Amino acid sequence: MASHAIKTFALTKRFGDTEALKDLDLEVSEGEVVGILGPNGAGKTTLIRLLLGLLIPSGGRAEIFGLDCHSQTVEGHRRLAYVAGESNLWPTLTGAETLHLLGQVQGRVDTQYREVLVERFELDVTKKVRALSKGNRQKLSLVAALMTRADLLVLDEPTSGLDPLMEQAFRTCIAEARVHGQSVLLSSHILSEVEVLCDRIGILRAGVLVEMGTLAEMRHLSALTVEATFDGAVPDLSRVPGVTMVEVLGSSVKCQVNGTVEPLLRVLADSGVRELLSREPSLEELFLAHYGSASTGQSDASNAR
Repeated sequence: MASHAIKTFALTKRFGDTEALKDLDLEVSEGEVVGILGPNGAGKTTLIRLLLGLLIPSGGRAEIFGLDCHSQTVEGHRRLAYVAGESNLWPTLTGAETLHLLGQVQGRVDTQYREVLVERFELDVTKKVRALSKGNRQKLSLVAALMTRADLLVLDEPTSGLDPLMEQAFRTCIAEARVHGQSVLLSSHILSEVEVLCDRIGILRAGVLVEMGTLAEMRHLSALTVEATFDGAVPDLSRVPGVTMVEVLGSSVKCQVNGTVEPLLRVLADSGVRELLSREPSLEELFLAHYGSASTGQSDASNAR
């Protein structure tokens, strides 16, 4: 059996009458990158705070490398590094002083890699934290976590405030972490980020893990998208088996197909189709298909995301 960096057992957290997390069973294997998606109030941050030992579970338990997150917090923290979506750092310290202090707290630093990270994120470590923009404070937090080469990286909206170039730098770092054998738990609402980086993806909805698997395994959540352009009139596709969401614009039509596409292809072949495009759904489409007409949930007492 594969060893686990994270394992939860019916993990539950309630804030008064609000159940922010309910009977969560989650496994992250060593060396695996797992993404957790969900809107505000889904329970992502509550999950992370439970893993960090910052909250006491209302039920169930969580482990990091076999260590109980509540009763063995200190031992667990020796093996992880954490990045929050909002950085609260010491305003009077410089970036270099902050990295030194956080490195001392964690206990290990790859100094050569730290210099690579500082250059990659174009971080001026001579400036005081209070003089840094939100994006630069986030870069400082990322460097502080990544430079430790911790066995587990717990990242809560880690690219918040970063521009596209720095987001790409972050993706490079996660790829390096995977090669290095590190485990990663990434909480995000940036769907393209999770799609590119993660081995498996989980969807949290109102505190419940409603889906968990690889992107390929989750394709069933949304239909195939087909777009066609015709030389003449657009045929009526509304009665073709499996076809839904038909949208006609001029001589073009866009629709969704559930199940086999053969009935649709037969109609298109007899209708003088000039251009045809079909594609599998993106992670964003999978996500929207699952949340479609449902409520995005309510924020819990800890403002969980």
